[in-house]
Amino acid sequence: MRHILGLALLLSGLSVHAADTPEQVFESRILPIFKSPNPSSCVQCHLASVDLKDYILPSAEKTFRSLRDQGLIDLDAPDKSKILALIAMGNRDPKAPAVHAANRKAELEAFAAWIKACAGDEKLRVSPKLEATEQARPAKPNEVIRHARSDRLLESFERTVWAMRFRCMSCHTEGTPQNDKHVKEFGAKVAWVKKAGAKATMDYLIASKLIDPADPEESLLLLKPLGKVKHEGGIKFALGDQGHKAFREWIDDVAAIKSGKYTKAADLPKPSEGPLKFGTEAWLKLTDTPPAWADKLVQVDVYAWDETRRAWETKPIATSDRKVWGKGKLWQHTIALLAEPGSTRAKSFAARATLSPGKYLLKVYVDADGKLEKDWQAKLGEGDFAGQVEIRGTWKEGYSQMTVADGGKVKK
Repeated sequence: MRHILGLALLLSGLSVHAADTPEQVFESRILPIFKSPNPSSCVQCHLASVDLKDYILPSAEKTFRSLRDQGLIDLDAPDKSKILALIAMGNRDPKAPAVHAANRKAELEAFAAWIKACAGDEKLRVSPKLEATEQARPAKPNEVIRHARSDRLLESFERTVWAMRFRCMSCHTEGTPQNDKHVKEFGAKVAWVKKAGAKATMDYLIASKLIDPADPEESLLLLKPLGKVKHEGGIKFALGDQGHKAFREWIDDVAAIKSGKYTKAADLPKPSEGPLKFGTEAWLKLTDTPPAWADKLVQVDVYAWDETRRAWETKPIATSDRKVWGKGKLWQHTIALLAEPGSTRAKSFAARATLSPGKYLLKVYVDADGKLEKDWQAKLGEGDFAGQVEIRGTWKEGYSQMTVADGGKVKK
């Protein structure tokens, strides 16, 4: 960090005495960025695939021609050049670490001064185009670069890991009494759900040892809730359940980005389809479950009543899954709410993830053959449908205030 701040101070300090010619400005202000062993401020917004150095060549003239020919320099309005806008993108995050802010400010000032000098040099302005093979640009295509952006990764995190965080309850939530107790016993590493929110939690996990980029399947963030390694909180996931799928999907993507697995657009995972998920602390319980469900993974989809149509909605408004406790004939878990992207319901759930009390329909699916254990990416469908039951949902938050349904009344 000292080296990065040192470079930032050096670059910004040179602004007072910067030379006027493009070559001199380049040598005094741009080359230090190119030669620095430290990553540029790009790391604030990109997990991988791009660095400001990727756009710089050892030659001032060729660097100018390269940026100009790629449309990254605006000769008529130098201060509106696209390369400056790209560098400045990190300014959108007011909570960015000071080291990124200082580094970005120095880079922005250096490039702004150099581009201004270039724009005033008529010889450079009319210089011939640079061959595409000589242009400086990141090795990976734009699709891969955009995929590694932190804002794109955060969207993915929110609809996967963050939506399922309540499966970990308060054991890992920073600042809760239960977590404070665990921190004293096991250290700060157990407080990985940050009270600052989704982004802070994501940033922590990416930097932590809970994710194994070389072997994502062996990441502790998966192994512990699966019970494959010692976990004080017990088993929280079953292979192929919604929590496991969500964590695995996001971890696999992060690992692929960090390890450089994505080299072309075709390597990228398909965009997520289906509804957004919003985690809640509302619990649903099924009592007196049938013997055939014992110790099987059961998925329950919740449908709301449409008073206007006088019919059940065609898509579920909430869902959850967990294995049935066969001996106790009991199934219970927190629910995740569902809403189509961009819908009024999604905006409402984003503000407050809660369901109104009222009439609801539960549709139950049972993994009778254990297909999810054999293939974690498999899904339960109509062939696994076990029946349905109408309930009055209260949806109060907290383990002691569950919405309860009689599993014995679930009928096809």
